[in-house]
Amino acid sequence: MRHPRRRLRWSLTVVVAVLAALVSACGSAPAGPPVLTWYINPDDGGQAEIAARCTAASGGRYTIVTSTLPRQASEQRQQLVRRLAANDSSIDIMSIDPPYVPEFAQAGFLAPMPPAIEAAAREDRVPSSIEASTWQGRLVAVPFWANTQLLWYRKSAVAAMGIDMNQPVTWDQLIQAAARARTQFAAQGVRGESLTVWVNALIESGGGSVITNVGETDPALVQLGLTAPPGIEAARILRTFGDAGIAPPGFPTADEDTSSDTFQSGAAAFMVNYPFIWGKATSAVEEGSIPQSVPDDYGWTIYPRTAPDLPSAPPLGGINLGVGAFSAYPDLAYDATTCITRPDNSAYYMVSNGNPSSRLSVYSDPAVLAEFPMAPTIRDSLTQAKPRPQTAYYAEVSGGIQRTFHPPGSVTPGATNEAATALITAVLRKEALL
Repeated sequence: MRHPRRRLRWSLTVVVAVLAALVSACGSAPAGPPVLTWYINPDDGGQAEIAARCTAASGGRYTIVTSTLPRQASEQRQQLVRRLAANDSSIDIMSIDPPYVPEFAQAGFLAPMPPAIEAAAREDRVPSSIEASTWQGRLVAVPFWANTQLLWYRKSAVAAMGIDMNQPVTWDQLIQAAARARTQFAAQGVRGESLTVWVNALIESGGGSVITNVGETDPALVQLGLTAPPGIEAARILRTFGDAGIAPPGFPTADEDTSSDTFQSGAAAFMVNYPFIWGKATSAVEEGSIPQSVPDDYGWTIYPRTAPDLPSAPPLGGINLGVGAFSAYPDLAYDATTCITRPDNSAYYMVSNGNPSSRLSVYSDPAVLAEFPMAPTIRDSLTQAKPRPQTAYYAEVSGGIQRTFHPPGSVTPGATNEAATALITAVLRKEALL
């Protein structure tokens, strides 16, 4: 009790010595390559396999690990936005649904793309994937895979209808043919993103646009084209579809999987849907749940036209790769995206997981053609596809369309367009909430 300061100095000396030893021991251990975290959408393991391939190809410069996001694109967006708004440095690479790319770019959530990476990202790509990766004239994300909807038909049913499916067909032609044959036309009528996809494709195919001043950053100045003639025509087609008696039962809640089941059962002679339905049918054959004659009866062609004299603008989906603005290793992350999207990895991903490539050359790959006999049609569809409205406020625009254009059978041309315009405009001006 007579020398408390001396004992305190001795104790502090011991603590400092121990800490110094620990620091020295840690410093002498190999640090290992940087770990890049890739936030992915759920799939059948393809992105994890590509991550392992690119880790090996890096020669020890980095390791890629994957972290799986929720299944719904809107929930993926929410999770990423929350993390990025908090300057989360764990997000090195992220798989982004194309409509949300402008929002991420405008918010400063994407790291600037090096010129060499941009040049590589533009090579061998379908035009629609480049358009969907661009914001205000700059490529801000790397195209990975690019999905599109085809018009599917039952060859046996169409043979009796007198329609030449080798020629472009319109929505009106198909609706009338299905009504005459008393068959169904499978489509996605659910109040969800697929409804926005449909509305946008109808408007774009008619020569219009949901947003007429793409690139506007002030929400109060965003101009909508929903009440223009192509928008009114889109509403008319939706109402005609609903009134024709060709929609499958439960149509207002039908999504892509529901439509696929209806078409596979033979109840529908026509369907608009993504190429996954082919793999679903061939897998069912392998499992013995349907005969080979079912997929043998599948035909496919380009998405229906809105106007007879204008080429259709098929829907565009897929995934683009963004590099997080707060990543500690943006250069390595961009290098990794170049590896992830290499032609061999893109072809592997299409064959193994059924997700079409953004690369044109992949559609002549023998393995791809063996798995997807409709690969050339997918390529052609992607070549003329158009993205959904490119805006930093896509969630508000899509939500407004879903609210007012649902169910499709209740759409009133003109009135519905005006209601959608009024709602979306009010939301963008912060005068209303969805």
